Amino acid sequence: MKNKRIETLLYSSVGIVAMLVLLIAINFIIGTWRLRVDLTDEKAYTLSEGTKKILSKLDTPVKIRFYFSRGEETPVFFKNYAQRVEDLLSEFKQASKGKITIEKYDPQPDTDAEDAANADGIDPQPLTPTASIRFGLCISCLDQKVAIPYLAPERERLLEYDIARAISRVVNPDRPVIGIMSALPIFGQPTSQFMPRAGQNQEPWLFVSELQRDFTVRKVEMDIDKIDDDIKTLVVVHPKNISEKTQFAIDQFILKGGKLIVCIDPVCVMDSQANPMTGGGQPSSTLDKLLKAWGLDIDGSKVIVDMQCKSPRWDPKIAHLITALSRPNMKQDEVFFAQLDNLLFPFAGALTGTPVEGLKMDVLLKSSTDSQLVDGFMARLSTEQVAKEFKPSGKEHNIAVRLTGKFKTAFPDGKPEDSKNEDNEKKSEKKDENFLKEGSKENTVYIFADADWLHDIFSVNVQQIFGQKIIIPHSGNLSLVQNLVEMLSGDENLINARSRATMNRPFTRIRDIQAKAEARFLEEVKKLEEERANVQRRINELQAKKEGNQRFILSPEQKAELKKLRETEAQTARKLKEVRKELRKEVDSLQTTLKWLNIAGMPLLVSIFGLVVAIYNQKRKAAK
Repeated sequence: MKNKRIETLLYSSVGIVAMLVLLIAINFIIGTWRLRVDLTDEKAYTLSEGTKKILSKLDTPVKIRFYFSRGEETPVFFKNYAQRVEDLLSEFKQASKGKITIEKYDPQPDTDAEDAANADGIDPQPLTPTASIRFGLCISCLDQKVAIPYLAPERERLLEYDIARAISRVVNPDRPVIGIMSALPIFGQPTSQFMPRAGQNQEPWLFVSELQRDFTVRKVEMDIDKIDDDIKTLVVVHPKNISEKTQFAIDQFILKGGKLIVCIDPVCVMDSQANPMTGGGQPSSTLDKLLKAWGLDIDGSKVIVDMQCKSPRWDPKIAHLITALSRPNMKQDEVFFAQLDNLLFPFAGALTGTPVEGLKMDVLLKSSTDSQLVDGFMARLSTEQVAKEFKPSGKEHNIAVRLTGKFKTAFPDGKPEDSKNEDNEKKSEKKDENFLKEGSKENTVYIFADADWLHDIFSVNVQQIFGQKIIIPHSGNLSLVQNLVEMLSGDENLINARSRATMNRPFTRIRDIQAKAEARFLEEVKKLEEERANVQRRINELQAKKEGNQRFILSPEQKAELKKLRETEAQTARKLKEVRKELRKEVDSLQTTLKWLNIAGMPLLVSIFGLVVAIYNQKRKAAK
């Protein structure tokens, strides 16, 4: 009996130990599998297809060293974010199929991990006067190394892109050459006490700095007569007063196979701010010879006013001149628009014309039909008056287009003569016939009717955190220019990872309601102003008929007209008040409905589903 008890106890103990070992083994095996469900619409927490393609091409081991100070003084917020970083790194490791190894370090003071962090460029960031944190990555492959010194939580949506870009850089260290030509100080300029204007940029524009991280960016002067052969892509921004000699250089660059992105502008806001000496002149730019040869044109005095695509980020007085483009305004299925749905184009122009034979035009960006072309000078001078006099054209205006095909030269007679000839006589030498008249293969040119969209204020918010400049996109402008250059010169697989950081979902129905109500509002304003003008004109006519001292005394007719004016103003003011009230009521009602759908809609659906399942199970049991 005793032996039987011992045998039972032994079997039970062995069973418990075996079960424990089995549970540990199962837990370990399951722990190696990472199953996550990403319910966000843009799959923000799932590796993009572009990132997966970059990782699938890895043929050399890549090492990622993750540094994070896990001390007691580290805030819980940073610890939670560090866990999300680790999860993302695990996704990279799994997708690389063994090509990526991850090393984790806790760089506490006076440790080997701290020495490694210093060697990798992961500097401490102050948390309090007495505490700091190291929180960064170092990606290395063979003898190439790229550091991300600080993983700012505010930049979380760009984390995948930052890591993918670093991997791409260490695997492919050779960087293409990008040329940038502009009449604006986009490469920065020395501080000047005579030009302390708000729009002046002492540092390079951000898009230049960002391109310099991935490419060799070279400044191309405006008076050049030949584009260097090693430049693969040329970005021309606001080529104001460009000479025919330089246009010929661009022409030959295209015919040789070079890629071109050009941003011309009927009203360049950044130019008027950076160059106060322009006074009231129109800061416009174009490529007249090239555009004409391609069959296109831009009205150098007109800008787009779009009441449906007004930007909510800007002062209502100028919002109608800051065109905010969303998905309906973009050409669908273009890789450089991947997941972009929020672009800002201030004081943009409109491209017109039909491309010449041999070229095909694709409209990439366009305004809504609730838009109008207005005089650029008036748009700058009186933005409110432009809004009051707005009349929709009922048609869309082209803001950006792409030309593809075999380009022909815009200079059939060869290189234009230098206009600076001192004798003002034609050169007696025979013209140089060594120039291309047609491209040997098809090429692509991207044309934008705006240059201001590249400036920092229309694309990002810049914050200083721990002494570092942190860039937080508020529109897709920066991503768009990077996407285009990446597609033409670099690794287009980075586009998906970058673009998803600027997703925006505007309430289009609310926007439409506001546009319609504001249109009614503007009509009332016009009627009021017309009636006031008529009354004032009648008063002036009566005043002109008086003589001598009577001019300073109001006649009964004038008193009646003034009374009528006051009554008209009061009546119209009441109407305007009612329009505003209806607008707020309609918008508030729609917003309230949307809030209730978001807050209560899903729980209600789950409850209904649960009830249906419960009733179904009850009926099945009753049937048995």
